[in-house]
Amino acid sequence: MADKKARLTVDGLEEVIELPVYSGTEGPDVIDVRPLTSSGLFTYDPGFVSTAACESKITYIDGANGILLHGGYPIEQLAEHSDYLEVCYLLLNGELPTPEQKETFINTIKNHTMVHEQMRNFFNGFRRDAHPMAIMVGVVGALSAFYHDSLDINDAHHREVCAYRLIAKMPTIAAMCYKYSIGQPFMYPKNGLDYAENFLQMMFGNPCEEYVANPIIAKAMDRIFLLHADHEQNASTSTVRLAGSSGANPFACISSGIAALWGPAHGGANEAVLTMLEEIGDESNIDEFILRAKDPDDNFRLMGFGHRVYRNFDPRAKVMKQTCDEVLAELNISDPLLKIAKRLEQIALEDEYFVKRKLYPNVDFYSGIILKAIGIPTNMFTVIFALSRTIGWISHWSEFHSSPNKIGRPRQLYTGSKKRDYPAK
Repeated sequence: MADKKARLTVDGLEEVIELPVYSGTEGPDVIDVRPLTSSGLFTYDPGFVSTAACESKITYIDGANGILLHGGYPIEQLAEHSDYLEVCYLLLNGELPTPEQKETFINTIKNHTMVHEQMRNFFNGFRRDAHPMAIMVGVVGALSAFYHDSLDINDAHHREVCAYRLIAKMPTIAAMCYKYSIGQPFMYPKNGLDYAENFLQMMFGNPCEEYVANPIIAKAMDRIFLLHADHEQNASTSTVRLAGSSGANPFACISSGIAALWGPAHGGANEAVLTMLEEIGDESNIDEFILRAKDPDDNFRLMGFGHRVYRNFDPRAKVMKQTCDEVLAELNISDPLLKIAKRLEQIALEDEYFVKRKLYPNVDFYSGIILKAIGIPTNMFTVIFALSRTIGWISHWSEFHSSPNKIGRPRQLYTGSKKRDYPAK
């Protein structure tokens, strides 16, 4: 029950409308506007920026103070002490696993890394120069044609099996998208490796020689997965929930999330960072572009700085910066774009213009630099984001179906023509 109530008066209505006010375990109170419909009213909130569309126990963000919690655990602590698969377990179950539970979970994931052999034929239908995200949308959606035995969304065991399959198969599919684009043979997963190592060997290995992942690179890859695992009710997660509300199978729902993530305003941010670095071209041009970024009449923007949600430093960026430094030190790469990136980082952290506006480097800035240093092409950046975020999507999808729910049906403010008659001929 709500402890508080909001009272709304509307011109033309005699009665005062009472709206329940609920408090969560963290964050601001929310006003339940559902009683408005009985008075013939509903709210107007483009982009749903002021609307809580669901109740969730998975992730909490406090953008003003730069806080991100998964199951109550700060992302900085998880990045330091945990790993991606343990965070997957946490997001799915709400609690960290015991050592025995973690071992069982990891072994279960390893048993699902293969994809049906017939799925290899899917790839032959795509052009070699197709964007990997285009391939991934199609292939993930097609999983429902191969795994019919776990599609009952009302069965908790089926939902669990689907989650395991998606977590396990996404690295395999992602690597297949890359290998297909460069004309190399697909590499089968090796279940003796850990999650990140396995992904790297499927990406960069070949049948002619044994691939051994650099431990620093494998750790960085795992951390990228971990830091992108979930981010509350963002555009793609909301898309998955909305698609799930129709009763669609989980593979179709995750495919819809991939499609939403593909948008440059969402998952394409780290790709945009590299595009910006290429546009700058050389360290000697940085001052010119900084002046353009400060000019209110210039459309140029520094990509990878600031964040829509965080009004402070992105907590994930702090961890990613450390990882970025470790990777660049380990690889000792002499790359002009990476030099530009490091100089931009220094300016953003020291220049009063950026500090005053809290335009700090965000997680996309650092992850783009790391992925480029590792040797992952730019068009694969969003694919890796999708791989990482799959656990968040399937956790929210499963949470939605674990309690009473109804199909999503947003309303609209209609501004078209009034009713009119078809013209007589």
